[in-house]
Amino acid sequence: MRITTNLSCYVPRRVGFISTRFHGTDGVTLETRKWADVLTAAGAECCWFGGLLDTPAETSRHVPLAFFGDPEIVEAQQDLFGRTTRSPATTARIYELKEILKRELYAFRDQFGIELLVPQNILAIPMNIPLGLATTEFIAETGIPTIAHHHDFAWERERFTVTSGADYLMAAFPPSIPHIEHVVINSMAQKELARRYGLPSALIPNVLDFETPPPGLDRYNRDFRQEIGLADDDILVLQPTRVVPRKGIEHAIDLLRQLREPRAKLVLSHPSGDEGNDYMHHINERIADAGIEAVHIADRVSEQRGTNACGQKTYTLYDVYPHADLVTYPSYYEGFGNAFLEAVYFGKPAVVNKYAVYARDIDPLGFKTIEMSQIVTRDVVTQTRRVLDEAPLRAKWAAGNFELGKKYFSYAVLRRKLGARLASLFGE
Repeated sequence: MRITTNLSCYVPRRVGFISTRFHGTDGVTLETRKWADVLTAAGAECCWFGGLLDTPAETSRHVPLAFFGDPEIVEAQQDLFGRTTRSPATTARIYELKEILKRELYAFRDQFGIELLVPQNILAIPMNIPLGLATTEFIAETGIPTIAHHHDFAWERERFTVTSGADYLMAAFPPSIPHIEHVVINSMAQKELARRYGLPSALIPNVLDFETPPPGLDRYNRDFRQEIGLADDDILVLQPTRVVPRKGIEHAIDLLRQLREPRAKLVLSHPSGDEGNDYMHHINERIADAGIEAVHIADRVSEQRGTNACGQKTYTLYDVYPHADLVTYPSYYEGFGNAFLEAVYFGKPAVVNKYAVYARDIDPLGFKTIEMSQIVTRDVVTQTRRVLDEAPLRAKWAAGNFELGKKYFSYAVLRRKLGARLASLFGE
């Protein structure tokens, strides 16, 4: 370990991040990269353990069995949810897989000399129960200092309500081990973790690098509108989330229907992901019924600039935001709200459904948004028209929101709060 002024505490030489995947643009992967940015700037070397990785090979241990979509994991977990008993064969298989993964964790520690372990959501949501059990036993056996970063819990997902694996959930999701520092991303999770498990936790919200100005238009991304078939004077309404039911995208469609503005085009930036295509079909039907124009651009958005399989130019999400005139974020539920922070960062007005975490942890801070509560009312439509029509109002909102984002959700906040957790584990 060595001390740095960056975090004002001891910083381990090598930090081991563990998850089912560090790949793509899912919320866990994005937030982990931000933690890695801060720790790397403080002098740590970050190493990676997962089943699906796009991390540097020289600091990564790729273990396919760690991925929640691995066929062996999927098969083993089929007997664990939606029923209240499991077969002896399932119990035996879970144990076998757990032992294999635990050996891989020991190898990971030894390969890279890991001094701090940071499990990312694998001790919170049971997408890969053998991995959670293996990680819990590894921590208990080694006593390795651990910061467990929890993004969402089993009790927050309906599909985990009925289970034959309650003993596993009590043991490892999350575990109660003295040398684990638990971190959650919202105050509701913090209170529920204390109520259900008697575990204290620190609240570290999702963050963005507000200390660095947002990128704007450049020679590469200036043609984005033309590439996706929009005119310069079209109103680009960006829905910057996956197309899954909890995102409430039908509200964005209803908003455009009521606006009755032919220039307004709904741009959906992400695919449906790993939750099936039923909701995507539903959304497409709603778009057709509403008589609005929508553009699906998931095949044109990537982590890096380049070309897709069809040879078309691809853009990052940060290339898309500068073109947006309005961001819709009508989610029913979010663990935090990355897309909201991105809208604030890029100075874009946002329509936000007052989901529980937003109402409790974000709204009281004073951000200016167009707020709705489950339905698109006439007042919401009127506010939206006004914001789109009045450039000075948009500029005022953008400046004020950016300063609030910098105050409450910047890397400086992450450095301070993460530093406190390291100090608790290693001393000042």
